[in-house]
Amino acid sequence: MKHITQLQSILKASGWSQEQLAYNLGVSFATLNSWINDRSQPRKKALIKIEKLYLNTVGVDSVSEDSLKYAKLIALKLKSSPKLIAENKDLLDTLTLYLTYHTNTIEGSTMTLSEVEDVIFDHKVLSNRTAIEQAEARNHQATFYWLLDQIIDKAESFEIDKELILGIHLRLMNGIISDAGRYRGHSVRIMGSHVTLANYTKVPELVVKLTDDIKDSQGDEVSIMAQTHARFEQIHPFSDGNGRTGRLVMLAQALKAGLVPPLVVKERKYAYYKYLELAQTKGDYMPLELFVSESMMFTNKLLEK
Repeated sequence: MKHITQLQSILKASGWSQEQLAYNLGVSFATLNSWINDRSQPRKKALIKIEKLYLNTVGVDSVSEDSLKYAKLIALKLKSSPKLIAENKDLLDTLTLYLTYHTNTIEGSTMTLSEVEDVIFDHKVLSNRTAIEQAEARNHQATFYWLLDQIIDKAESFEIDKELILGIHLRLMNGIISDAGRYRGHSVRIMGSHVTLANYTKVPELVVKLTDDIKDSQGDEVSIMAQTHARFEQIHPFSDGNGRTGRLVMLAQALKAGLVPPLVVKERKYAYYKYLELAQTKGDYMPLELFVSESMMFTNKLLEK
């Protein structure tokens, strides 16, 4: 049955328990369990919800121009500023917590949201989590604060350049890898991906070319962020920490433009990777642009709570 396959795929892609999936579908655990084990059938409205959640977590194969145009129209109206965030403790703490939790979980951290909160705000040392995971959380918080200060202090002169990218990576990976803040000196590949990454000898010039192109970029900011992110991740400048660095670069682009930054959530990791690969291998940026728009909407809802 199609709905059973979709439900199983959602569970795998999102990392949710059946209880969490039931909550997100607005049904009881018993009802969901009955659907998964083919003891009962979802009604039409429930099937629509399952289909929508499946496409949201696993990803679509194509995007219509109209749906992308509409999503961008909404996203580009979501205004924010680094100064507003920095001066509002509730906004700052919420954004710091969720950014740190989701970006590190995407990269394999097993810390829960409440554990991240304990580590970065209450400075607790957790006996049930690795020192590396806790260092990643503290580093991300410090890097985000540093980045906010850079954008505020430099104001109109703030630029996404080589020094900023190296500075982000240095702070993110300090004490975690030996070459923090330095480009990789060897070949790498992403397991399970069909994307060909840049030759390590070309990384320095490719990063400079990318940052030059950002300065000269034309078009709406959503398109620019999506194209920058796909290119940055394909250059893969570092031995580790490329995803976290790239997502903070997107955040910096959004805040420089006065927009709410996109927050890539762990539940949409499969769709995120799928859209990156479509952009990098097929030159199809539309799904990734839609994803960036939706991620900006997520952040906006989070900050409005």
